[in-house]
Amino acid sequence: MRPFLDDDFLLESAPARQLYHDYAVHMPIIDYHCHLPPDEIARDATYPTITSIWLDGDHYKWRAMRINGISERYCTGDASDWEKFAAWAATVPHTMMNPLYHWTHLELRRIFGINSLLSPDTARSIYDRCNARLREPGFSARGLLDRFRVVALCTTDDPADSLAAHDQIRRDDWPVVVLPGFRADKALAVDRPGYASYVERLGDSAALTINSPDMLLAALQQRHDHFDRCGCVTSDHGEAQVYVESYTQQNIARILDAALQGLPLTDRDIRQFKSWGLYELAKMDHASGWVQQFHLSALRNANTRAYRTLGPDAGFDSIGEHRMAQPLAAFLDRLDEEGRLASTILYSVNPAHNEVLASMVGNFSTGPPPGKIQAGTAWWFMDTKDGMIRQMTALANMGLLSRFVGMLTDSRSFLSYPRHEYFRRILCNMIGDQVARGELPSEMAWLGQMVERISYGNARDYFGLPVYAPIASADGQASDAPA
Repeated sequence: MRPFLDDDFLLESAPARQLYHDYAVHMPIIDYHCHLPPDEIARDATYPTITSIWLDGDHYKWRAMRINGISERYCTGDASDWEKFAAWAATVPHTMMNPLYHWTHLELRRIFGINSLLSPDTARSIYDRCNARLREPGFSARGLLDRFRVVALCTTDDPADSLAAHDQIRRDDWPVVVLPGFRADKALAVDRPGYASYVERLGDSAALTINSPDMLLAALQQRHDHFDRCGCVTSDHGEAQVYVESYTQQNIARILDAALQGLPLTDRDIRQFKSWGLYELAKMDHASGWVQQFHLSALRNANTRAYRTLGPDAGFDSIGEHRMAQPLAAFLDRLDEEGRLASTILYSVNPAHNEVLASMVGNFSTGPPPGKIQAGTAWWFMDTKDGMIRQMTALANMGLLSRFVGMLTDSRSFLSYPRHEYFRRILCNMIGDQVARGELPSEMAWLGQMVERISYGNARDYFGLPVYAPIASADGQASDAPA
């Protein structure tokens, strides 16, 4: 019986161990989509307790605690930091077979040097030891990014955001590249309460009065240009599906006017407006040379009572069942026909879409760059050992795994970076297992280069990021040139 989380954790063959220890482990991290707060990076925030950096805002942990029967007071409520940590410690033993169990103990080991299992019996000792470590140098927001060799990351920012924190980070003498990510969901959310207030805020940020579709586009373009000047290389969309409803400019004007007045809209109105907005934003992304990312098929805010009380992103979302293939093909095809299709990453939280996306990318990957359209990494509920294997298997079967841009955290926590280790171990085990069975040749230099590129180099080149780390060439010599 092997020890829990030993050096060869998840590595089941000699080739897998060689690929991980000789190649993957040395690669730095590019986190090209996350929700880290840029203001905390700008001020190099420190954290008084493990709860404040590990539990606050983590809807993965809140969800597990609720399923375990823990009161909301210990998730998002007014319980003390110690009480919340103790409630999480009481839940952790019940998370066995859930990736939270692995992530929790990887983070305790890699960040705090704690090898004990978290449980009610060890909670107080671990709480005190973590808090003591957080007072040491190197445990601030920037210190943690440095610790995990994060060389670049893209945050998630609203078009109306000032990007003042990003300006501060850029002025500082710090080598990590921190770029904004353009998330314009609220600008299209005519179906959500408070839309008129948001549009006013967006207009203020662009010094424009938004009273027509043209003025809405002008404000978005102005902010898009501002993000571009601040180094932005990617947009992101959180709509459950891609919309391709036919529309007229007159209809879009009518719908926007009704939304600004708070008047009711039909489902078709909403689909038309989002179809128009997604297309216009895609044109902006192409003109700026950005990568556009689509996070699809989430069923968000399913619990109305919880949404009313706690708001979004509180752990009340699940996998959705939305039409994928035909609308997505039509959307990409329209842009491709017009010569306006940007590099695109497509994610679905529904595993039933793995093969749909893996086959779709081949329709429109008429590069450069290599892998222009990507079937994105296993996301959210699929961010598990099984989910990663299924997503990468579909991609390998129907496309080119070697051109995959790899892992991201999609996290709000500075402690989440062991998830990249988790991904890399799974990747190396998948490849190594086929070598061990004779299904792949034992060309370890080439396979090692492939692992390095999926872990780091492909994302660096795909997003055009100004960071450097050597990639092994096929003959084992260090090279930084794209393959």
